[in-house]
Amino acid sequence: MNIEDLYKLYITHGLVDTDTRNIRKNTMFFALKGETFNGNKFAEEAIANGASYAVVDEAIYKTSEQIILVDDVLQTLQKLANYHRNQLKLPIIALTGSNGKTTTKELINAVLSKKYKTTATVGNLNNHIGVPLTLLSMNKDTEIGIVEMGANHHKEIAFLSEIANPDYGYITNFGSAHLEGFGSLEGVVRAKSELYDFLKNHKKKVFVNPNDAIQVEKTRDIETIMFAKDIQFVDADPFVKLSYRGKDINSNLIGVYNFANLSVAITIGEYFNVTLEQIKEAIENYISSNNRSQVINTERNKIILDAYNANPTSMKAALESFKELKATNKTVILGDMFELGEYSSDEHQTITNLIQDLNIDTVFLIGKNFHKTVTKNTKFETFDELKEHLITNPIENSTILIKGSRGMALERVVELC
Repeated sequence: MNIEDLYKLYITHGLVDTDTRNIRKNTMFFALKGETFNGNKFAEEAIANGASYAVVDEAIYKTSEQIILVDDVLQTLQKLANYHRNQLKLPIIALTGSNGKTTTKELINAVLSKKYKTTATVGNLNNHIGVPLTLLSMNKDTEIGIVEMGANHHKEIAFLSEIANPDYGYITNFGSAHLEGFGSLEGVVRAKSELYDFLKNHKKKVFVNPNDAIQVEKTRDIETIMFAKDIQFVDADPFVKLSYRGKDINSNLIGVYNFANLSVAITIGEYFNVTLEQIKEAIENYISSNNRSQVINTERNKIILDAYNANPTSMKAALESFKELKATNKTVILGDMFELGEYSSDEHQTITNLIQDLNIDTVFLIGKNFHKTVTKNTKFETFDELKEHLITNPIENSTILIKGSRGMALERVVELC
């Protein structure tokens, strides 16, 4: 079945699912494969649970007219998403970057949704499956689409850009993330700039932070929209406060590093004619979740939980911002940073050296990589070792920064503090 004919079936209900545990009535089930699963095996179950059609790529599982056989289910999903996107003919904003993608996407969505019907990437479903699913969740009522793109290897952003066909783009920053896949910081810049290449080749537009030299350099030959004028940083203690056109805006985001994320949301809002009052309301009502820059007050301590992910650039920014807080009795709990490859030892040592320079009151380092570093700070090779220590030596009356890569699951520390 070709994409045009498949699209006619999809558009009757406009629903796509890939997990039989969450099948919606009249959806189209795509039987994706992974290293440990084969979605083809669940095609009949999907139909039984209410799906109108199931798309498979193994002939043995085509057991009824409702089951559609294609050469490759994943490629078909991607092609269908691109076809759907082009039928909708709506403006799409794509964003990528080393840090802050999801927070920035949520801020942009919060601002634009004050005036428009928006559809944005859910959570961080930003890969070769998540981007197609985001596009297919858009419908005739969607006025602006916001698509987050993630990558840990070269050519991924280029591929996702071809699927999403964005009209506008923004790269949050270029940092030391996924060095194992990108090879170096220069490799990160090249990989993320694949979005710029797409926008340039298709004569589209890009939002640019004028204070980021790499962004400015890489977009010289593209039509640019610079950050709105009159956005002024006020302070971040702990929440970022800024001024825009003479009006104070108090966010619920911690860390100076979030100023750029807020600035681009304001810029995009202004570009799409969202009023200043609407922008202010959207930002002041936005509260981060999912372990990203959350402030949690326990009975004993104030916790800044930033444990969704970590890399050398975001770790450095979080520590430097934490140092500037006016709070007394500060504690830092850091977990290993992953996907750094041959750079891992040097990058973890660099972070421990930075901590020494910042002279923070109490520091706990957790994980095999931090355990190998040379430092005067307390180290634990495993979370269980940290847990045992905190049970017998509880932290009291402290402001605590918790940060580490997702695999460290450091949100578990909260219940110990």
